[in-house]
Amino acid sequence: MADYNEITEIVQTGKMKQVEEAVSAVANKDNAKAVLDSMIKGMDIIGDKFQRNEAFVPEMLAAAMTMQKGVAVIKPLLGDEDAAGLGTVVIGTVAGDLHDIGKNLVALMFEGAGFEVNDLGVDVPADKFIEAIKADPNVKIVAISALLTTTMPAMKETVEAIKAAGLDEGRSIMIGGAPITQEFADEIGANAYTPDAGSTAKKAKELVA
Repeated sequence: MADYNEITEIVQTGKMKQVEEAVSAVANKDNAKAVLDSMIKGMDIIGDKFQRNEAFVPEMLAAAMTMQKGVAVIKPLLGDEDAAGLGTVVIGTVAGDLHDIGKNLVALMFEGAGFEVNDLGVDVPADKFIEAIKADPNVKIVAISALLTTTMPAMKETVEAIKAAGLDEGRSIMIGGAPITQEFADEIGANAYTPDAGSTAKKAKELVA
């Protein structure tokens, strides 16, 4: 019997050297989705620990990279529906802002939760977000980051532009970053604000449920 609990433990403890061997040993076409779910469970555990200050950014990164290695092993075994996961997340840091460490961690957590991720990078103008949304009908989440108070207006402009283009229908806009608050999210009409990477992935799963 496949040891899904062992795979969950390997992911949540970030044992990158072990994950490929462990996944390869148990995965086949019939149980690939179950193996994927066991890895996602590991990411959920480390995300919860992060929110409780029982795990920190290095542990989160290690778990996310371990998950990536495991997913690479089973991707050829997954059917199209399973591989599509929860949908696509378009993520980027707003125009004028070059910060990417937090955004990169959030992108890894999205992948660990089962989303496909289209990372637009940093200094992303509103029209680039719009192009990315239009190009992929499977986009379910638009995640927008700002790390400077001076780029918060660009975040507001980006959300307004997405809404003006009618591209908020059927998908959710999430925002985050050091200066961002729930009050600001409400003010600009974002669907969700989350304070850290662990809660972002969890909230995204709730939004697409």
